[in-house]
Amino acid sequence: MDIGVFSHNTEFGMPTDQLAIAAEVRGFDSLWVTDHSHIPASRAKDFPGGGDLPKHFFHMADPFVSLATAAVATTTIKIGTCVCLLSEREPIALAKTVATLDRISKGRFQFGVAGGWIAEAMENQGTPFKKRWQVVRERIEAMKAIWTQEEASYEGEFVKFERIISHPKPFQKPHPPILMGSASALARKRAVRYCDGWIPVDARVEDLPAAIKSLHRDAEDAGRDPMSIPVSVFCMGDVSVDDLRRYRDMGAARAVVVVPVDGEEQVLPFLDHYAEMLSVLT
Repeated sequence: MDIGVFSHNTEFGMPTDQLAIAAEVRGFDSLWVTDHSHIPASRAKDFPGGGDLPKHFFHMADPFVSLATAAVATTTIKIGTCVCLLSEREPIALAKTVATLDRISKGRFQFGVAGGWIAEAMENQGTPFKKRWQVVRERIEAMKAIWTQEEASYEGEFVKFERIISHPKPFQKPHPPILMGSASALARKRAVRYCDGWIPVDARVEDLPAAIKSLHRDAEDAGRDPMSIPVSVFCMGDVSVDDLRRYRDMGAARAVVVVPVDGEEQVLPFLDHYAEMLSVLT
């Protein structure tokens, strides 16, 4: 099983390019950042993690610009969004951004996606909250058309275009892996329907082994090889070697650990700690 690292990607944390170098040198498989274009000052829904919304949510840098700096600073480590909020992104421009980043990184980009939880933020971008998953599906389908067709057309309720030409095309064929970053049973079905992987948060899945088995059954029922939908477990807290072995044994392909929201004085010892675990697992 591989181990990746996740950064909240703020101006007061370790710069993304430097973190990518440090993670690559230590043998980590991947570096992930997330996506909030803005945070509405007034929000009807409470933070899913409980309590007040942490400071770093208000300070996240653009994920694609940040990952581009990581891509040019490294050669082997994968880079990914965990997650890109498709309810808040225009798909034609995003398709070009993703393809460009995939080419800059020479095929190392992993495209984690989700619908989001802040209704006011997506509605600011023109997405009705109750329709967000339909919007996500249409935008994914539309981007796939753009990436794989010379003249792409798409007809949906929220996405419509006819015979558009967009280059560059992604380095990876037919496109970068699309990973569903939501923990629910419906998210697993969405992963099977139009994605290439699943990223559950460990703390939000009551029975992760059963959930992974359910994902595999859904894949088989849809005529897909379960191994074509790898699972990357997003670890919210500290994890031990035994935890990592447990994730591996239940069928996870990757575990992602969250680096401190601090500078290199705190981040580098954290990386060293998990690099030791990595050496035990391999």
